[in-house]
Amino acid sequence: MTAAVLILLGVSAAAQSLGDYARAARKTKPQTGTTARHYDNDNLPKNEHLSVVGPDSTSVAGSAQTQAANMAPADGSKAGAKDPNVVTADHQKAAQEMQKKLDEKKQKIDALNHELDLAQREYRLRAVAMYSDAGSRLRDAAQWDKQDSQYKQEIEEKQKSIDAAKQELENAQEEARKAGLKQKDQE
Repeated sequence: MTAAVLILLGVSAAAQSLGDYARAARKTKPQTGTTARHYDNDNLPKNEHLSVVGPDSTSVAGSAQTQAANMAPADGSKAGAKDPNVVTADHQKAAQEMQKKLDEKKQKIDALNHELDLAQREYRLRAVAMYSDAGSRLRDAAQWDKQDSQYKQEIEEKQKSIDAAKQELENAQEEARKAGLKQKDQE
C-alpha cells in the first residue's frame, strides 16, 4: 500500500503540466526572422486596452443619423426625415405582419401533419382488418392491391405537401431574418 502511494507521489512530482511543457518548448524553439507579432496568454498585455476591429458602436449610430440627414429633400421640407418613433412603429408593424405570416405557415404545417397522421392510421387499420381475415385476403386480393396503391399514393402526396410547406416556412423565416426580425420574435 505504501509502495503504491510512493510511486504515485513520484509520478505526480515528475509529471509536468501540458501548459508548462508548451512554454518550455516555445522558449527552446529557435526564433524565426518574421516580424509578425504572436499574442497568447503569456505575452498578452494586461494593463493596456486592446483595440477592437471595426467601428465603435457610437460612431455607427452617428453615421446613421448623418445618413438620415443627408437623405432629407433639398427643398428643406421634413418629408424625407422620419421620426424615430415612427420608424420603430413601422418596424413593429412589419414584425407583427411577418410573425402573423409565420404563424399561419406553422398552422398549415400542423394541419397537414394531422391529415397525414390520420391517413396513416386509417391505412394501418385497414391493413390489420385485411390481414387478420384469411378469407378476405383470398376473396378481395385484387381490390386490396388497388386500394393499397391508392392509400400509399395519397400518403406520399401528403408527405410532399408537408415538405413543401416546411420549405415555405424556412423561406419565410429567412426573409424575416433578413428584414431584421429577431429569432425570439419568430418563435
